[in-house]
Amino acid sequence: MSDSPFPLDIVETASMVLEQARLRGAKIATAESCTGGLIIGSLTEIAGSSDIIDRGFITYANEAKTAMLGITEQALKDHGAVSEQVARAMAMGALVQSDATLAVSCTGVAGPGGGSKEKPVGLVHMAVARQVNGQGPSCLHHEARFGEQGRAAIRLATVRQAHRMLLQQLAQL
Repeated sequence: MSDSPFPLDIVETASMVLEQARLRGAKIATAESCTGGLIIGSLTEIAGSSDIIDRGFITYANEAKTAMLGITEQALKDHGAVSEQVARAMAMGALVQSDATLAVSCTGVAGPGGGSKEKPVGLVHMAVARQVNGQGPSCLHHEARFGEQGRAAIRLATVRQAHRMLLQQLAQL
């Protein structure tokens, strides 16, 4: 029996992410809002992850997104913190502010409150930015609508999707 605070499937996919990153000589950074550090926590749950994990940015407040990741106040005003534009900017900012090859970000409405018709509870925008040799960075976006299944379930579903996105981008390296 595992003493991990994470479900077994998350531990298994986190191990796969680290294994694939190790095979490719990649380092990973995170920029998290609605998960509050669960993505990096899931990766660092695996012993020996320090050779892969560069750093994590927990940017719950908009001011933190601006100060730590360089998200412009104008982007936050125009699109809101929960948006494709901000998720992409968070991933790119984490890539720039780290020594990582890949940076994953998430911003969303985990609930139970805080949702609106345009941005309901369960809406999460995620992005993975990666360095592409000789071409500069690229960034993959994913919009998830997990529904009102509860705060913990939405946050864990976001971690699962982050792992899938990282594995997809690692396969491109």
